[in-house]
Amino acid sequence: MVKDLVILGAGGFAREASLLVEDINRSIDGEESWRLLGFIDDDKAKWGLVLRGYPVLGGWGALAELSRDVQVICVVGDPTTKRKLVLKAEEQGRLFANLVHPEVLFGEDVSLGKGILINKGCLLTVNIRIGDHVSINPGCGIGHDAIIGDYATLMWRVNISGNVRIGEGCLLGTGSIVLQEKVVGRSSIVGAGAVVTTDLPADCTAIGVPARERERL
Repeated sequence: MVKDLVILGAGGFAREASLLVEDINRSIDGEESWRLLGFIDDDKAKWGLVLRGYPVLGGWGALAELSRDVQVICVVGDPTTKRKLVLKAEEQGRLFANLVHPEVLFGEDVSLGKGILINKGCLLTVNIRIGDHVSINPGCGIGHDAIIGDYATLMWRVNISGNVRIGEGCLLGTGSIVLQEKVVGRSSIVGAGAVVTTDLPADCTAIGVPARERERL
């Protein structure tokens, strides 16, 4: 069964997602595949562009003209922007796709929400819950009993230890590490390469090794 798909967003992350779609299709022996129709983006300067062979179809009006059978996935790194785009798609009654690279390794009892993107080289072990509209970039590891909240984004090679709680709308930078049993509060940012050794509150930015909350302005 071939399913039609559009990607919300037309930046670099979205182009990487189109490559993920191709990898998924190559791994399936005719049973099920995605037909990527193109990208949806509010930036009028991108309308009509062709990115990796797929057109930027237009903005929300172009999406509204497509059949309700066309599924969508929001591929934007910033969790706040991602949430806004998802809500607009929900207003159109859209169904959300999950894109998971065929080489991702799963253990037992891994629960995935909707609108999930998990790219190549990731490992999720046991009893893990991934919320809705979570984006996990290549090379990430997620340990036992971890919970990743809705709209979170994990950049490249993030390592999440066991029993960690990542709040809704968090952004974890490239190469960051969260040690076991730690909590990262909702809408917080963990800088690239930071190591979280203590719980972090909501709405903070933490950087360094060990990660320290940056002073709020």
